[in-house]
Formats: sequence, structure tokens, C-alpha cells
Amino acid sequence: MIAIIKYNAGNIRSVENALIRLGYECVITDDRKEILIADKVIFPGVGEASSAMRYLKEKGLDNLIKSLKQPVLGICLGLQLMCRYSEEGNTNCLNIFDPDVRLFPHVDKVPHMGWNNFYYTEGDLFRGISTNDNVYYVHSYYAEISSWTTATCDYILPFSSAMVKDNFYATQFHPEKSAGTGEKILRNFLEL
Repeated sequence: MIAIIKYNAGNIRSVENALIRLGYECVITDDRKEILIADKVIFPGVGEASSAMRYLKEKGLDNLIKSLKQPVLGICLGLQLMCRYSEEGNTNCLNIFDPDVRLFPHVDKVPHMGWNNFYYTEGDLFRGISTNDNVYYVHSYYAEISSWTTATCDYILPFSSAMVKDNFYATQFHPEKSAGTGEKILRNFLEL
């Protein structure tokens, strides 16, 4: 069973629908027991960092997420909350990944919205994926490039498009909205 973490962030239903299309059973939950026994955990989200972290702390999910041993996939806001700190709302996050999350400089169109490709890919999530493949982004904040970065993208400046540390995987883009490429990335995660 796949647990999709519910924490008052948007985009959870589109992740659920993508998993159902791929033939997987899933549950949307903030129940600690359900999350702990899940085979895989997905931590998606569209929203604001400080209010999302507040909800995670109120439910005790902040410490739970960091302690998980099964594969965990953070998507968009999920990736950002897995970082150390976010400028959005001056928020201390989960500190799974050490980079900070910064607001894009307002020298171009923000948010970064639309299709973009990768400049570098590495690791299990990207089996069968080409750097020419496009994925869908919607974000105004980005994670800095770090030793955990497994894919980069360039919008105004280079940023972490994906990161991996131990059993924690994260994508800034939305695989559930990225057509065939995103479906392959989700399947790669689900088959870990």
C-alpha cells in the first residue's frame, strides 16, 4: 500500500489519480500508523511552507517523516519541506536535505510554471529518462544545488530538480502532471 501524506497542501488528488492509473492502491492519510506500515510514502504538495510545517508539527508528522525507513518521495512543496530551511515564511523545515529553499529573483517570470527539461540526471528515479525529456514545474521557490542533487534544471539560475538521500527521494517538478516521463519516474519510485 502507498500512503500519500495529508497535511492541508494541494495537489494530493492528482497524485492519487496518477497512482490509480498506474494500478497501485493508495490511501490519503495523516494517521501515523497508516504511514508507518505503508510500503512507500509520497509527500506531495502545493502550498505555503510555514503553514504546512505548522500542520505537520501539530500532528507529529514532522518527526515521523524523518524517521521513516521505507522509500519516501517528496513532490514540489514536499521537496522544499524536506530541506533545512525555507525563505517562505522564514520556516525551519525537516532538515532531511541540507540546502536552503530560496525565492527566485524577480528578474523573470515567477513562478516558474510550465515544461522544462533536465541538465543532469542520476539515480534510480531516472532509469530510462533522457535529459531531453520534459517535466512540469509550478514553483516560486527553489532548493539550492547540493551533494544530494540528482537532477538540475535552469530557470533564472540552476536549482535542484531532484534530490536523493538514503531512502528519501524528492522532485521539484510534478511527475503526476508530467505525462509519460512523469509516469515513468513515478513507476521507477514505486518499483524501488
